[in-house]
Amino acid sequence: MKGTNEMTIIFDSRSENEGFARVSVAAFMTQLNPTLEEVADVKTAVSEAVTNCIIHGYENEIHNIEIHCMVRDRLFIVEVKDTGKGIEDIEAARRPLFTTKPDLERAGMGFAFMEAFMDQVIVESKPKEGTLVRMKKTIGKGRELWTTQSL
Repeated sequence: MKGTNEMTIIFDSRSENEGFARVSVAAFMTQLNPTLEEVADVKTAVSEAVTNCIIHGYENEIHNIEIHCMVRDRLFIVEVKDTGKGIEDIEAARRPLFTTKPDLERAGMGFAFMEAFMDQVIVESKPKEGTLVRMKKTIGKGRELWTTQSL
């Protein structure tokens, strides 16, 4: 596959739309012929990013979340953006178990999960302006080596 392909979706920051976001991104990435594990990794990372928008960015108020996906050869890039309250200290927010909402289940693990399942996670945020999480994953990494060695 040569070149690029892109899509953008915008949806309300409702918890019931988290599943829509996961499935939409997974459907878009099928053009790369990913493994089930690669699809599950991306879906989990997207779920965490969208949940962060809903809970932390907008504090359960209804506003827009934007997801932009891009395919460049085998590289899959997904950006999740909100225009919510932003992150005061990005480095602290990325530390496992750090949370501003300690009363919530699984609080403090969102960025850790994103980083575990994606090759790269970049976070840009400005207080009172919002947050952009850009995640990258090479699809099919190592598959060519396995295929040629199995012949």
